[in-house]
Amino acid sequence: MSKNTVWAGVVLAGLTGPAAMMPAQAHHSFPATYNVGETVKIEGTVSAFLFRNPHSFVHIDVKDKSGNTVRWGVEWGGGGALSGQGVAKDTVKRGDFVVVTGSPARDSSSHRLVMKSIVRPKDGWKWAGSFN
Repeated sequence: MSKNTVWAGVVLAGLTGPAAMMPAQAHHSFPATYNVGETVKIEGTVSAFLFRNPHSFVHIDVKDKSGNTVRWGVEWGGGGALSGQGVAKDTVKRGDFVVVTGSPARDSSSHRLVMKSIVRPKDGWKWAGSFN
């Protein structure tokens, strides 16, 4: 093996080694999708809880001002991050009545939020925080 090959290996290891030990950053920007400076509150019944990576989702059926049911998609943290905060795949169940606050999507017709907090009034369970 030549000196140049050895030095190239050392340089490459020096450049990639620290990057491999750094925590992964978010793969997209929430401010690009959501109005993070705004907060919206919705109340309704959980129709699905998708506990997964890279992001979990809670689908909530909400009555609008006209009494029509609108399904909202609420983006939450990944399963791994939420597990570390005491949330499990069965923490939120279909049929649970919940109150959610979050930042609305830039496209208001999409009925989407990114989660800031969730409360289940029947037993007082709640989560609030960050998952970035």
